[in-house]
Amino acid sequence: MLSPTMTAAIVEATNGPFILRELARPEPGHGQVLVQIAASGTNPLDTKIRAGEAPHAKQPLPAILGMDLAGTVVAVGEGVTDFQIGDSVFGLTGGVGGLQGSHAQFAAVDARLLARKPDALTMRQASVLPLVVITAWEGLIDRAQVQAGQTVLIQGGGGGVGHVAVQIALARGARVFATAFGGDLEYVRGLGATPIDGSDEAEAYVEEHTCGRGFDLVYDTIGGPALDASFRAVKRFGHVVSCLGWGTHKLAPLSFKQATYSGVFTLHTLLADEGRAHFGEILSEASALIETGKLFPRLDPRVFTIKEIEVAYDAVLGQNGTVRQRGKIAISIDPQSDHPQRG
Repeated sequence: MLSPTMTAAIVEATNGPFILRELARPEPGHGQVLVQIAASGTNPLDTKIRAGEAPHAKQPLPAILGMDLAGTVVAVGEGVTDFQIGDSVFGLTGGVGGLQGSHAQFAAVDARLLARKPDALTMRQASVLPLVVITAWEGLIDRAQVQAGQTVLIQGGGGGVGHVAVQIALARGARVFATAFGGDLEYVRGLGATPIDGSDEAEAYVEEHTCGRGFDLVYDTIGGPALDASFRAVKRFGHVVSCLGWGTHKLAPLSFKQATYSGVFTLHTLLADEGRAHFGEILSEASALIETGKLFPRLDPRVFTIKEIEVAYDAVLGQNGTVRQRGKIAISIDPQSDHPQRG
């Protein structure tokens, strides 16, 4: 018997504390399933929403934040045929656009946004993947159509989107290079990419690694100066993709090479309720890579419960004496269900 209530972490005002409250448990509507959440992933965007620095996310406060989740289906709404009670799932399901987020014990979510959790991953591992996997996939595959044998440069290869993009490009047979800093250089090398010091000038690494020709495809996951460097690093008729291309940039380096550019705005699907089934499809494709050992999340080893959510958010930003995250941070909502088996 499911409890009629649930514990949820609520932010009531900009930069306000997380407040744990007992709320009525949601019921799944048409096309929805009710997920008992085992773990909630955290993203830098979650911290920006809390701070009132992400108007594009359209998440009014008070709200339950958290975009990514992993958990178990415990009820199925009308019209859902792809999932049944007991399925372990993961997905990018809310926390923006007025949708309930994942920092709660239960969420009624659009079933199209979900995929079955890979058996190889624990709930915590799966919970940190949806946003970064979908963002990387939309850039590399949906926009740029990465091909085997291409030279691919990932700006920020040790980051959330970056480490996934490196692995997806490698799985597609590309020759992958990635900028990184400090200890992330060896991490990127361990993934199978050629590391490039992120403080180097684009012209220097273009000369060293491509004999001055430039890279076939560049995926910028950092924005700002890294996107400008990407325009200088791409080859003639090449392609640049960015998931943080929101600033003002000079297009001359790109135009002179007759190269193309694509922007990635993953939240559009949730905000506009457009193309949601593709999220589930992407995660299913990624699950196949995970099960064959070609994709694995970089998970911060620290364990935070929902009662420690403030500390978890501090760790994302490296604030209040916490060590900044090295890998993505998961919040354990139901630690008892953090296991690699399905169901």
